[in-house]
Amino acid sequence: MGPDSDESHLPHHDKESQDETTVITPLPPRATTNVPGGEFNPNSDCMRDSSQILAPPQLSSRMRHIRQAMAKNRLQFVRFEATDLHGVSRSKSIPAHFFQEKVSHGVCMPRGYLEVIPNPKDSEMNRIRATCFNSDIVLMPEVATFRVLPWADRTARVICDTFTVTGEPLLTSPRYIAKRQLSQLQASGFSLLSAFICDFCIFGVPEFLNSKTISFPASTFLNNHDQPFMQELVDGLYHTGANVESFSSSTRPGQMEICFLPEFGISSADNAFTLRTGVKEVARKYNYISSFFIETGFCNSGILSHSLWDVDRKKNMFCSTSGTEQLTITGKKWLAGLLKHSAALSCLMAPTVSCRKRYSKDSKDLKESVPTTWGYNDNSCIFNIKCHGEKGTRIENKLGSATANPYLVLAATVAAGLDGLHSSNEVLAGPDESIDFYQAETSEIPLKLEDALVALEEDQCLRQALGETFIRYFVAMKKYELENEEIAAERNKFLEYFI
Repeated sequence: MGPDSDESHLPHHDKESQDETTVITPLPPRATTNVPGGEFNPNSDCMRDSSQILAPPQLSSRMRHIRQAMAKNRLQFVRFEATDLHGVSRSKSIPAHFFQEKVSHGVCMPRGYLEVIPNPKDSEMNRIRATCFNSDIVLMPEVATFRVLPWADRTARVICDTFTVTGEPLLTSPRYIAKRQLSQLQASGFSLLSAFICDFCIFGVPEFLNSKTISFPASTFLNNHDQPFMQELVDGLYHTGANVESFSSSTRPGQMEICFLPEFGISSADNAFTLRTGVKEVARKYNYISSFFIETGFCNSGILSHSLWDVDRKKNMFCSTSGTEQLTITGKKWLAGLLKHSAALSCLMAPTVSCRKRYSKDSKDLKESVPTTWGYNDNSCIFNIKCHGEKGTRIENKLGSATANPYLVLAATVAAGLDGLHSSNEVLAGPDESIDFYQAETSEIPLKLEDALVALEEDQCLRQALGETFIRYFVAMKKYELENEEIAAERNKFLEYFI
């Protein structure tokens, strides 16, 4: 497939024409902030095809559209949403008539709402200045994400970036880290087209629910999924700017799969983030409960399908011009980076004990790790290169679980791929190629979360890309969870958290 044949799948949506609630203009950025790796403006990278910085008259025009949407929908409240480290939405709601004021000044929230640790007093946490944990942070809205929520009465939402009270980006913010990596990718002359494929489960509401016992009646979604529920969910996601390409029942009763249309930049992670809240709220309307765990305690999968494009978004850099269904040299270098960092990547993409069961579910042997696999059009591989269809060549990163933070999945994938582009002197050859080739440096995937944390701590590339502050905090948080959580109760605890 030629490099230009993939353009037809690009999301050329005229989003403003959908309804007046959809605004695609970004908030004028705060002062640029110096971060590790160079100067980065957290609102300036190419997201949502609206990267231009608005002059005040343009911003006024956009705010006028928002005010019109508020009046048309008789909005009462606007949620200011931000992701915590687990990828769960944490929000503050304000009366709608205060929205314009809060766009300028932001909304304050206790920092502990986003950095989820009950009592960060151990020695590891003290090294990251536990006093800062008890301070406020400021939610600054990205106006491009303002949407009226179809599943919440007279309520809109806006996704926020997080800052300290002194105006510095919060270095542990997953969305900030993802934006920074996308900015690094753009500086290297590339852009990322990606989409998440997410599994989740729908259950009937149990008659009895407490911290020790969760019992769900079996659902009947396997062959005859609940069309009204799914149709309302998919339509609602569309009106929040998250376009669903397909949905289907999956392998178990009550298990569903949603595939989003690919988008450039941060939008793919925003879509997955929106799903996590939207599916819960729509499920409640139908007397269901949604969960990203299945009844056996395993996590559902969360696949990141992605391809690398030139900075002008006209050419798929994974597509070969020869017509052969093989990765280009650029694609093989990118894949080599993913293989090299797979052990550390798995820590961010399968961040709980239960998540890691997926890696060994087909093996009866007691092992400490499993090999990192890749192949062409092979769904059993961890990195599956798909060369068929109108989307062109893309890589499915199947390390992730549905409970992983989508912003961290996106950021870590870009960081590993960039390292492959910058450091691979040789490239991979396909399994059927007879020429001599460089054996990419691969790492086995640890089955224990404790071993994955060690791999993440020792991965200097990801430490530098994601930031020392984030790595120290993430590792300390996971160690705290491991030390304070009874494994037998893990499923119930996380079901309650992710419901």
